Amino acid sequence: MSIRVKKESGNPANNGQKKTTARQIFGIDSDMAVPVLGLESEFIPAIDESYRFNHDTTLAILAGFSHNRRVLIQGYHGTGKSSHIEQVAARLNWPCIRINLDGHIGRIDLIGRDAIVLKDGKQVTEFKEGLLPFAMQHGVALVFDEYDSGRPDVMFVIQRVLESDGKFTLLDQNRIIRPHPNFRLFATANTVGLGDTTGLYHGTQAINQGQMDRWNIVASLNYLPAEEEKAIVLAKNPALLPKEKALIEQMVTMANLTREGFIKGDISVVMSPRTIISWAENYRIFKDAETAFRLTFLNKCDEMEKPVIAEYYQRVFGVDLVEGGVKIE
Repeated sequence: MSIRVKKESGNPANNGQKKTTARQIFGIDSDMAVPVLGLESEFIPAIDESYRFNHDTTLAILAGFSHNRRVLIQGYHGTGKSSHIEQVAARLNWPCIRINLDGHIGRIDLIGRDAIVLKDGKQVTEFKEGLLPFAMQHGVALVFDEYDSGRPDVMFVIQRVLESDGKFTLLDQNRIIRPHPNFRLFATANTVGLGDTTGLYHGTQAINQGQMDRWNIVASLNYLPAEEEKAIVLAKNPALLPKEKALIEQMVTMANLTREGFIKGDISVVMSPRTIISWAENYRIFKDAETAFRLTFLNKCDEMEKPVIAEYYQRVFGVDLVEGGVKIE
C-alpha cells in the first residue's frame, strides 16, 4: 500500500495541496476554494468522465474535503451516494477507501488485531493495524457505507474520531494516533439515524444522537432527473444507433416507475442508474429489449412482485410480459 507526494506538485508545508475552485473543476456555480493533492496513490479512484454531479451534494462533499468537515450523505439506494464521494475524490486526486459496515465488520476489523507472522524463520506475534489507523496516518478519505447498519461496538469506535481533531487511542499498542492533516471522514446511509421508519430498509437501526451531532454536514441525495440519467446511459453506450437512443428514454421511464413503486411500498426492488446501464449494454448483446430486461432486472425480483413490474413494463413499452399472468394471492 503506497501513498507518496509528487515532487513537482504541492507544497510540503501545505500537505501537498494546491488550490482551485469548485467552478473550475466541477462546473458548478460556486467560487468555493477546493484543494487538489499532488499525490500518487493506488487508492485514488479512477475518474468517470460521464458522471453527473448534484450541485448541493457536491458542495457538501467539497466542504468536507476543503474544511475537514464530517459529511453524512443520506438517500435511497442506487442514487450514487458513495460514487459521488469517490468521483469528487478522484478529481481532487485524493486517496479514498470505502468500508461497508455490514454485520460482519467488527471492532477488530477497524482497529486491528494480533497476527502470527514469520520473522527470520520464526513465528512471532505482531499487531496488524486495521483500516481506521491506516487511513488516519496516511491522509486518506475514509467512507463508511451503510452507516446506519453498523454494529453498536463499531459505531462507538467511529465516534472517537468524529471530532475534527479527534485523536485515536490504540490501546493494544499503548499509543495515541493523531490524524494526518489530509485525513477525512464521510458516511452514506439510507436513513438519518432514526432507524427504519418507512419499512423500506430492514436491518438499519437508530444511531446514538450524540454521535449524529458529531456529523457537521448532512446532505440528502435523490435520483437524477430523467434527462441527466439518459445522458449518462448514452455516454456509457456510445455505439447505440440513433433509432436505439429513443429506447434509452423508455428505459429511464421504466426505472422511475420502479422507484415510485418502491417508495410507495408496492415492490421491494428498484432500478438504479447502474441497472439501466447494464440493461442498455445487454440490449446491445441480445438485440431485444424484453430479453435484456428480464436477464438484467426481472429475474432478480420476487415472484409475487413480478406482475407489478410487468404492469410497469406494459405501460412504457406496450408489451405484455409472461410474468404479468402470475396472480398475487
